[in-house]
Amino acid sequence: MIEKYFNDESLKNDPSFVEFLNNNPGKGYLKVRATAANEAVPISNINIKVTKNIGNYKVIFYEGKTDYSGMINDIVLPSPRGVSNDEVAPVFTDYNLEATGSSQNINLNYKISICCNITVIQYINITPKGLVS
Repeated sequence: MIEKYFNDESLKNDPSFVEFLNNNPGKGYLKVRATAANEAVPISNINIKVTKNIGNYKVIFYEGKTDYSGMINDIVLPSPRGVSNDEVAPVFTDYNLEATGSSQNINLNYKISICCNITVIQYINITPKGLVS
């Protein structure tokens, strides 16, 4: 699958991407927190990539590294507005989150569901080398 960034001009002409944007006019928010030792030790410089497969593309919505506190704050992602037809459950869009780090031998994948005007926190728990049984 070909990777393209969310703001790539060529995606504006892709029918699948246009449909995705029409179905996701709202904004949801994501925070990432990478830690070790039962959340006592923040882990910096973890590579975070948030993607979604849309049509023939793997669209990259965010790419960055955790800061000194192990955090990435306020990643804004497209989401549907409102709630589902039963007016109880919020509607959401699923994204893939990849967490990698060569110095810690990390390669983790998560599925995250983003709702309009809601902040999701994805915790990434790192096990230091040598402690894996």
